[in-house]
Parts: sequence; structure tokens; C-alpha cells
Amino acid sequence: MKSDIEIAQEAVMEPITKVAESIGLSDDDIECYGKYKAKLSDEALSRLAGKKKAKLILVTAVNPTPAGEGKTTTTVGLGDALSRMGKKTVIALREPSLGPCFGIKGGAAGGGYAQVVPMEELNLHFTGDFHAVTSANNLLAAVLDNHIQQGNELDIDTRNIVWKRCLDMNDRALRNIVIGMGGKANGYVREDHFIITVASEIMAILCLAEDMKDLKDRFSRIIVAYDKKNNPVTAGDLKAVGAMAALLKDAIRPNLIQTLEHTPAFVHGGPFANIAHGCNSVRATKAAMALGDYVVTEAGFGSDLGGEKFLDIKCRLSNLQPDAIVIVATIRALKYNGGVPKAELNKENLDALKTGIVNLEKHIANMQLYGVPVVVTLNAFATDTEQETAFVRDFCNKMGASFALSEVWEKGGEGGMALANEVEKALEKQGSFTPLYPDELSLKEKMETVARKIYGADGIALTPAATKQLKRLEELGFGKLPVCMAKTQYSLSDDPSLLGRPEGFTVTVREVYVSAGAGFVVALTGDVMTMPGLSKDPAAYHIDVNEDGRITGLF
Repeated sequence: MKSDIEIAQEAVMEPITKVAESIGLSDDDIECYGKYKAKLSDEALSRLAGKKKAKLILVTAVNPTPAGEGKTTTTVGLGDALSRMGKKTVIALREPSLGPCFGIKGGAAGGGYAQVVPMEELNLHFTGDFHAVTSANNLLAAVLDNHIQQGNELDIDTRNIVWKRCLDMNDRALRNIVIGMGGKANGYVREDHFIITVASEIMAILCLAEDMKDLKDRFSRIIVAYDKKNNPVTAGDLKAVGAMAALLKDAIRPNLIQTLEHTPAFVHGGPFANIAHGCNSVRATKAAMALGDYVVTEAGFGSDLGGEKFLDIKCRLSNLQPDAIVIVATIRALKYNGGVPKAELNKENLDALKTGIVNLEKHIANMQLYGVPVVVTLNAFATDTEQETAFVRDFCNKMGASFALSEVWEKGGEGGMALANEVEKALEKQGSFTPLYPDELSLKEKMETVARKIYGADGIALTPAATKQLKRLEELGFGKLPVCMAKTQYSLSDDPSLLGRPEGFTVTVREVYVSAGAGFVVALTGDVMTMPGLSKDPAAYHIDVNEDGRITGLF
């Protein structure tokens, strides 16, 4: 059996100019990065602004497990299947972070015969967008510390600095550091922190900004610290906005690549869904919607994270709404939620499936709350049995969700035809999209609404520090913003060990802060971290490149 990277390396790609032409883009509308990658030009983006027309299909999933669910693979395969049906289809995805590429999760190009290519370039550096985000984030940090060093005209309280440096790599040693050591010339000595680039507010702003003006307006509102009277100090106050925006001049423009079957794919932006809002850029989604009749996009991790944030943050802030929602599940994942260890998931086990399917049950119920037609797809594995598949199909139908088997990993677009047909039927239904909560609720009420309705919790428990922070944010006028719940992806609760559909739990909110430029309030729950670490056997150990420049071990 060929690996994902072997399949990708054997692909015969179309010139990106030809891919662009298939959706009405001329050579002047794109800026090529070699033969197979391009960015949309500013002129094309201006022309396409406000012209969205396509049906928008959101792909989400059950809680991820070590067995893997294949959400991106399904997204790509569904897009290829719709293209095979003669539909003018565009895919909209996030870019991969180097952290998971060298960690455990791997890249974000899909898998098997449902991938976007060039796979290696996408997973390693791509067009440099993440490096630009990292540079802009750290420029702001440098300007902040320099301001303090040069006399601290803004009277910044050095004990109340909230802006962190970032790096697009899993590096636990940088979570908590001390800077400025070595004498007066090296700056003010203080505690500092690193987060992974995909958790940076700069990344969130890149993905939510409509254009350069909006980007700069959002940058100016970023809160970096508080002064000694506890008033916010912003990036605008530090005069850093123009230089930061200059670093993102190219990064703000969506990237165009293709699937193995030459379906156009905009891949742009990459916030994680467990610690950020987990969606690709608004610009990419809207450009895709202006160019295609169908747009297939994904949101990170399960419906409790990326799905909820797509619907309650991205849609709310960008005037978008999905026309159908696809939930990806696997029989292996459901059996894992039923208590079966990873090594035994290939064996038929209907009892475990019946126990673990409550996880899928909750994800279906979650997405039905928004008034949009829901389709469940099983990402098929060779070890699945007919009895297991039939049980899941019947269960979904009883819940009022459509069902389709997906074989896109093995067969590409051909293996997604059944799913595409069910999605077509769902798009014919008249949905009525409604966000989970209104803007008028307090921040605490919004957090409780997400915890109760999406996670199934009894409520939230605020630490004393979070209570104080929440009160201050309300006083500063941020109470109308949506909430971005940072939570483990492995469970519906804030405890990664609680599988299935946990009951009788509360969600502990330990810290609350505002991403004023992005336009949401972040709540850190449980033990979730904004800078991951590498495992005992990280993927980096197995990645190599030969003398001809051919990369191996990347997945």
C-alpha cells in the first residue's frame, strides 16, 4: 500500500495557471510561486469582494482519536466528487502548522487519493504565510520591550504585559522564560512566554480581516499590556501597526493550489481549533464563493471546537452562513469511544460501537442546533463490517441526519459520489441558520451556553483569576464579543480522558483574555496549552530528504 507522500509525489499536476483558468481567473489575477502554487492578486480580490454566490458546505467531525478520522481527506474527496458531477467546486482549507508536522498529528493535505498538492511544499513553509505571521507577532513584542527600555512613555506596568512571543514549532521549553538578562543594555528583566504561531492573535486577525484596511484597523486594537492605572495599551499606541501590516502584505492574499484531480483549492491561514478559532481565512472563503457554485470548507477538530467556532465566530463576524454541514466519523473512532484500545479497533465489536456511538449522537445534536441540514459520513476502512456500517446508518437516520459512506482515501472523488449525492439533497432543503447565542448575553452566559449546549456540561466554574478578568473585560466594553473556548479536542468535556458522551461535569475556566483585534474573548479551560510539546517519538525523527531533494517520512 502506498503512503500519502508517495501518492502525492506520483501525481501529475496541472500548471496552476490552468487550474485558475477553470474558475475564471486570468494570468493577471494570480501571482505564481513556481508552477503549482499561486496567490490571488489584490486586483482580483477587490473585484471578487461582495460577490459571493456559492453554496457553502462545512465539514466537521466527531472528537479526534489516535485512530484518525480523515476530516481533511473527506473535505477534499467531497470537493472532487462534486466536480465529477459537473459542479463548479472550490475547496477552502487551512494551512498546516510546522508544529504538528514534526510532532504527532502530521500535515494537513488530506490523505490517500484525496489530497491537495504539492503536498510537501504545503506542509513545509508553503508560501511563507506562517513565517510572516510569526515575524509580525514578534515585531510587536520587540517594539513593546523597546518602548519600555527607551523610557516607558506609556507608563506600561511591566507586571501586566499580556502579549507573548510566538514560534511555529512545538517547543515546551519556551512556554515560560525570562528575558532582558545580562545587564541594562539588554532590556528590562521580566517573565515572558511563547505560544505556537497558530495560537497568535495575528493569525486570527489574518483569517478574519476583509482587506488591508480592516487588517490594520484590527492590528491597532490589539491589547499588548496595561498601564499602571490598569488602562489597556494597544499596538496602535506603540506605533507598530504599519510595520506589522507591511510584513503581511503578501500573506493576507489567499493561496491557490489543486487536488490530485485538479479541483481548485484555496489554502490560507491556520489557527488551531482547540486553542484558537480553527477556520481558514474569510478572504479565501469569500473568494471561493465568488468563483464557484459549491465551496467545501472544514473547521478544525470536532463540532464542539472548530464547528462551533466556525458557526459562532467566523459566520457571525463575516456575514457567512453554511447551507449544509457534514460530520465525519469512523467506526474505529466510535469503537474507541466505546472503550476499545487502539490495537483492537480492527475487530468487529458491535457492543463497543453501540456504547461509543453516543459521541456521534452528541455531535449530530450539536450541529442540528444551528438549523442547517446535517449529513453524516463514515470514512470507510477495510476492516469495517457490513453490520457495523448498517448500525451507524440506522442510528443517523433515526436522528434525522442523512448518511453516506465515504471511500475517498482509496478511490478519490469516485469514492465520494454517494456523499456528494446526499449533500446535494441536503442543499435542496430550506435551512434557517441561527447562531447559538445572541451578542447581548454576558460573556459568562455565552461561555455557559457553549458548555451546556455543545459540551453537555452542567455549567462552568470560574477560577478567582478568571472571575476578576471577566469583570474587567466587561468594564472595558468587550461584553458583546463572541467567546472562543480553548479546550481539549479529545473529549466533549475539558478532561481528555472522558470519552464518549460525558455527563455530570463542569468546565473549569482558568483564564480569560480578549483578542480585541480579532474580535473575540478567549477562555482557557482545563489544562489546554497554547504551546504544545514534542512526543517521545515525534514525526521529526522519521522525516528525511535524499541527495535528489526527495522528501520521505512526511505524512
